[in-house]
Amino acid sequence: MAQVKNSKLLANPLNLQNPVTVQVLGICSALAVTVQMKPAFVMGLSVTIVTAFSSLIISALRNTIPNRIRIIVQLVVVAALVIIVDQLLKAFLYDVSKQLSVFVGLIITNCILMGRLEAFAMGNKPFPSFIDGIGNGLGYSIILLSIAFVRELLGSGSIWGFKIIPPVFYQLGYENNGLMILPPMAVILIGIIIWIQRSWKKELIEK
Repeated sequence: MAQVKNSKLLANPLNLQNPVTVQVLGICSALAVTVQMKPAFVMGLSVTIVTAFSSLIISALRNTIPNRIRIIVQLVVVAALVIIVDQLLKAFLYDVSKQLSVFVGLIITNCILMGRLEAFAMGNKPFPSFIDGIGNGLGYSIILLSIAFVRELLGSGSIWGFKIIPPVFYQLGYENNGLMILPPMAVILIGIIIWIQRSWKKELIEK
């Protein structure tokens, strides 16, 4: 029974409870880091790590945290994890860290994080909270990578930095779509994903 519940905690955020397309959280970073797949992947991985481990830590401490300072404790835990992730990126992936700029530091303000800590980690045991954090991080990452795939392919003619569209296409008059690398296109793509998802899953449509 517990295994089934944990499976749902991992799977539901990938679809029916996706934090971006269903709960409409974490939209801001999707606009800024999805021009290319590599920074989108690193951002998604960073958010997944911080969400999972902050949920684990807060859940383990939940019975010792006074209610009046719970938000402060959550912010301290998240901030510490974000600093660790940021320093690791600067040490091992400096170029990507520069591309992500301030958005790694702004993970602390990501609504997905605080939402899961308040809604789940504060009321559940550590392991389910850890799984819930991973699930929501992966749900966020899937949307970022989907948007980045389309934007990089059509906007730059590449995937993961490697040129995909043959040079002969350009010689025949093909041009990259400059609109794809602008932030408004990320909003449009998110809207399209939401429309497709809600057309497919009628239960997501608000009555």
